[in-house]
Amino acid sequence: MGLKRCWQEDYLEAGVDEAGRGCLAGPVVAAAVILPDSFTLPLLDDSKKLSASQRAALRPEIERKAMAYHVAFVDNHEIDRINILQASVRAMHLALEGLNVSPEHVLVDGNYFIPWRFIPYRTVVKGDGKYMNIAAASILAKTYRDDYMIQLHDRFPHYSWDTNMGYPTSLHREGIRRYGTTSFHRMSFDLLGEKKKVLHDKG
Repeated sequence: MGLKRCWQEDYLEAGVDEAGRGCLAGPVVAAAVILPDSFTLPLLDDSKKLSASQRAALRPEIERKAMAYHVAFVDNHEIDRINILQASVRAMHLALEGLNVSPEHVLVDGNYFIPWRFIPYRTVVKGDGKYMNIAAASILAKTYRDDYMIQLHDRFPHYSWDTNMGYPTSLHREGIRRYGTTSFHRMSFDLLGEKKKVLHDKG
């Protein structure tokens, strides 16, 4: 069975999702998307199920066909200041605020959200695999963030951000061990994975 366009058919609904929450470097990025009633896009799915080339092909189609969309960034310094959960919600709020059409309902991927402007909302675990508006938001958030990290890779090639996008891969952590951190690393995170190792050793 394919994805439903939205959850609340009777209201103008914005789908919201974020990308980069588990990364060691770079911003967390959120997108909000409102789709028209007539929206169709056959390949649309959870961004994690699609290849980079498929996401790249879908992005301009989403942007062309959407009633409204906006992408917002919250940088690593803000993440360190308020924590990643609050920064993710902050990015979602900024994405909603940037829409040129005001939604009447918000559909959020995941299980946590803070109300925005008293507008009713619903959270859906794995919603990007169930609803088109969240799936569209997931693709925009992912592609905009990936593009940003690829640009950063040109300045900081030691961390392989062109392939890991800042996630805690062995290559990324080896780069941190050898070359230290950059101004784009999230210093509140366990950059070398040592906390987990200590807990494992104690167990």
